[in-house]
Order: sequence, then structure tokens, then C-alpha cells
Amino acid sequence: MSSSFEKYQKRRLISSYFSVVISIALVLFLLGLLGLLVLNTKKIADHFKEQIALTIYLKDTAKEVEITQLNKSLALAEYTKSTTYVTKEEAAEAHSKEIGEDFMEFLGYNPLQNSIDVYFKADYISSGEIDTIAQELTAKNFIDEVVYDKPLISLLNENVTKISFWILAISAIFTFIAVLLINSSIRLSVYSKRFIIKTMQMVGATKRFIRKPFILKSVKLGMIGAFIALIGMAIVLYYMNKSFPELELLNDVSLLAALFIGVFLMGIIITWLSTFFATQRFLNLKTDELYY
Repeated sequence: MSSSFEKYQKRRLISSYFSVVISIALVLFLLGLLGLLVLNTKKIADHFKEQIALTIYLKDTAKEVEITQLNKSLALAEYTKSTTYVTKEEAAEAHSKEIGEDFMEFLGYNPLQNSIDVYFKADYISSGEIDTIAQELTAKNFIDEVVYDKPLISLLNENVTKISFWILAISAIFTFIAVLLINSSIRLSVYSKRFIIKTMQMVGATKRFIRKPFILKSVKLGMIGAFIALIGMAIVLYYMNKSFPELELLNDVSLLAALFIGVFLMGIIITWLSTFFATQRFLNLKTDELYY
């Protein structure tokens, strides 16, 4: 009878530890994913900014040497991410594929122009910066027109600012919720042993002596939960990098290492503090109050 009761108690204890580890792991995993999003918000925003092109349409009278020099000077400019020279023939072929028919057969000639697409570095994507560059280019006599999507740039910059603010706000709220959830799990675990705590106190054990095994056990559970969360984060990060290689998510090794270490330490610190205050609460209660 005694043996079966001990087995039952042991199963309950393992189940309790398992639920604590899983809750810690899930909360830290979600917190870690949010941290990845925060760290890569700028990178993602920069990626979309760098897809916006400024198109320079060249006059038919433009000389080959002028086009070559312009292309080289643009490629070497500090604001340029990349440039692409598109001949009128290439533009006509691409346009024909888009509309599904050869429009030149209908018109009898190619109305398109040679052009250079300029893709900017993200830091230079603002209406003011590009306006200045466009004006300088328009002044050249062999350039017919300079075109870019000004409303899109303004809208993108506004949305990036708003999204960054809300991501930071949500991160702060979620961190607070994460602390509360882990704290609740730890407190429930300590609550189930409140009579043991009071018994040890009644036989003369000091508060520090009573707290120590509870804190050590909770910290171990926190480390296991954090380790599981880090494995989940690593898997998600691997597949995200595989799916979106252009974002180069694995390039900032130091930032990723800091995030992983931060999540691991958070698992230890939160469990340590939660256990400390939970045990302290029951240590300060009178025996009669343990039943409520």
C-alpha cells in the first residue's frame, strides 16, 4: 500500500515538473521568436526598401560612352545598392511577356527607351534624398526622364515607423505576460509543497535552508525549459533562413548569440525570483492560513 502511494506521489511530482518545464519552454520560445522579430525588423524593412527602383530613361541620341560612364558612376555612388541597364529591346520583350502579345507588330516600331534601374541602399530611401539625386540626373542632357514611386516611398517609411513602434510595445507587454505565466507555474509548484515548507520551519530550519532546494530545483527546471525553447528557436530560424535567404538572418552571429543567451538567462532569473518570493510567502504565513 505504501509502495503504491509512493509511486503515485512520484508520478504526481514528475507530472508537476513536466508541466512547469513545458510552460516555461513555450513562454520562452514565443518570447524568443518575438525577440528574433524585433532584431530583424530593420533588416526586413531594409529589404523591402531596397526593392524600390529609380528608373532613368535615356534619350535615343545618348552615346554609348555616356551611358557606360553614367552606369559606372551610379554603381560607385555611396547611395547605390545595385544598378541594372535595360535596353529597349529587353524592355519590349519583357513587356510583351507581361501582356501576352507582341505589341511591336501592332505598332510597327519599338516606342520604349533604354533605361537604367537604380536600387538604393535602405538608409537613402527617403523622398528628400531621392529627389535631390533625381534632380542631379535630370540635368544631364542625354537623360530624358527620371521616374520613381514617391508615394510608395513615403507610405513605406511611415508604415515602418508605425510597425517598429507597435512591435516594441507588444514585446514589452508580452515580456510582462511571460514573467507572470512562468511565475504562476512556479507558485503552483511551490504551493503543492507548502505543508513541507511549514513543517521544516517548525522543526527549526532557517528560511535560507528551506528556500535553497526549492530554488535549485526551479532553476534546473528553468534551464531545461530554456534549452527546449532555444532548440525550437534554432529550428524556426534555420527554416526561415532557408525560406528567405535574401534576409541573411544568420549573418549577425553576435546579435543572435546575445538573444539566445538572453532567453537562457531569462529562464534562470525568472524561475529564481519566482521561487524565492513564492517560498517567502509561505514561510511568512501562519499554519492556519495554509489551508486557504
